[in-house]
Amino acid sequence: MPVKDLTVSGSPDLEPDLKPDLKPDFKEDKFPENPHSERPQKVGFVSLGCPKNLVDSEVMMGLLARAGAELTRRAEDADVIVVNTCSFIESAQQESVNTILEMAAHKTGGKARKLVVAGCLVERFRDQIRKDIPEVDAVVGTGELEKILAATGLAPAPAPSNSPFVVLPSRPEGDARAAQGRFSRESWDGAIGDLPNYLYDDATPRILATPRHMAYIKIAEGCDHPCTFCIIPQLRGQFRSRRFESVVAEAERLAKGGVREITLIGQDTTCYGEDFGLKDGLALLLEKLAAIADLRWVRFLYAYPNKITGKLLDTIARHEKICSYMDVPLQHASASVLKRMKRGGGAEVFLRSIAKMRRTVPDLTLRTSFIVGFPGETEKEFEELCDFVREAQFDWMGAFAYSDQDGAGAYALEKKLSPRAIERRRKQLMGIQRQISKKKKKALVGREFDLLLEGESEETELLLEGRTPMHAPEIDGKVFVNDFPEEVEPQPGQFYRCQITEAHDYDLVARIV
Repeated sequence: MPVKDLTVSGSPDLEPDLKPDLKPDFKEDKFPENPHSERPQKVGFVSLGCPKNLVDSEVMMGLLARAGAELTRRAEDADVIVVNTCSFIESAQQESVNTILEMAAHKTGGKARKLVVAGCLVERFRDQIRKDIPEVDAVVGTGELEKILAATGLAPAPAPSNSPFVVLPSRPEGDARAAQGRFSRESWDGAIGDLPNYLYDDATPRILATPRHMAYIKIAEGCDHPCTFCIIPQLRGQFRSRRFESVVAEAERLAKGGVREITLIGQDTTCYGEDFGLKDGLALLLEKLAAIADLRWVRFLYAYPNKITGKLLDTIARHEKICSYMDVPLQHASASVLKRMKRGGGAEVFLRSIAKMRRTVPDLTLRTSFIVGFPGETEKEFEELCDFVREAQFDWMGAFAYSDQDGAGAYALEKKLSPRAIERRRKQLMGIQRQISKKKKKALVGREFDLLLEGESEETELLLEGRTPMHAPEIDGKVFVNDFPEEVEPQPGQFYRCQITEAHDYDLVARIV
């Protein structure tokens, strides 16, 4: 896959504005000169994977820009190229390796002098990357983002005396929690002290790579759940929450700078605050964010099934600014498969929970995801999942083929299914969901919603594109706008009232009213 511009994988803006997170010393696409070199080093980023990785990239860009680097989108112009990698599943690992090799070509046959690899792939294959890809000059793991300065050859620039920004090498709270030994996995290949424990703060500079009107805020890092299909704890360490005041301060600053939609992210946002002894921490945080005048929408990803409390649902229902949207990755519906996954629950439990969610939150949009082909999954267990999907009637759903991960508990399980059988089941499950989605989208025709306009459609310049509260950034279907009143001049990043006029399997067509 040719990459001409260094940009953020999966961003809705193909050439996103690199904008400072409200740091007054910066201006758009112009950064202070680097006092440590004759001219500013030009650094380009390729960020792969999930929004959590995107925030890590934004933090590293902020640290570099504050130290005097100049950020560029063009690989051929970069002195230093940074690839922030994903390693969640096999296909993500392969994409990361392919991208590293592609960017290495700019070093061997272009202007680039340094190639830095960061992120989850480093946590798994640090030594192997150094050995097998000699073009790589430095690696930076998920728990050492501040080392991006040394990796790129930049010295930390002292913050101006009037600047509120401070670079944190490691959060004391993370070290303290590591000593408490909260991590309860039965087997672990290293000492708890070896786990990543970095966590950015509201004082850490960020260069937002998202469109100007929206931003992600990472409220927690790591995970303590023992799911046997997952290696996130090895890649990102123990679960650790950011300070309540820090999240609120960052949200307020983003809102003052023009951000109108904030999406809270973490491996499990519903555990937010538990490590502080805070009960219903996510509900309390949402309530505080809903009071920020300049914000229009607030949503969160992702919710662990048994962590969805009545208070959380009541909070969502009570505040108009909190999108009536829940992303609850259930992973499966068969109790026996879930037991092997070390997840717990089952179809009946989930259906009762879903009924409560829909009863409490009017017009709730519910998204989930499943893993198909988990080791030992029988036809009967798969049919249980299919029946559950038919009954639950999700608004959005993703189905992922099980991928063996060395180091995950499921790696040693027997009765592995063939890739062909797994893909057949995945397509069958998505076929069921496609019919559900088509019916649900058709029922929306004629209804009116608030629309966040994002600009010209990627499909054709003849259409505009936007999202409603039912659409999370980057992961859900699209709303194409093909009509608006003559007196309206649609502007990206602005909110409009729209009416749905057409429905397709996953996408909608609307007119601005």
